[in-house]
Amino acid sequence: MSRLEAWFLHLATALVGLTGLVYAWMLYLLEPVDPFSVAHHPLQPFTQHGHVVAAPFLIFALGLVWRRHVWAGWRSRNPDRRRSGLALALTFGPMALSGYLLQTAVDETWKKIWVVVHVATSLFWLAGYLGHQVLRWRIGRAR
Repeated sequence: MSRLEAWFLHLATALVGLTGLVYAWMLYLLEPVDPFSVAHHPLQPFTQHGHVVAAPFLIFALGLVWRRHVWAGWRSRNPDRRRSGLALALTFGPMALSGYLLQTAVDETWKKIWVVVHVATSLFWLAGYLGHQVLRWRIGRAR
């Protein structure tokens, strides 16, 4: 994976992760300023839109690095970070699919299911991504 690809993946992950965390904070932890408003914060719609707009960049970035990094890492004999990388690869599909299905769900029950799946897999993805980077840093320092 080239430096440009790595930074694009880092930036996309940071944008999607940050907007997602801020949106969740606004939606689930803040009280609405206006009792008749759907939004809990004046910037909530912009945060949600930013998250939805940034998400395809993360999907593109992962597709960009899949063959040369993910697949090559899986096939290599070097076990460094293989488990954290596999966890990321397995988490990404449900995270991306549930985000898409969340936007298209009409039935409230399915919408709640997709929210739970999306939030859970997104938190696993962010924690796994951070852990994957920390392992890279630790392995690099040990060598």
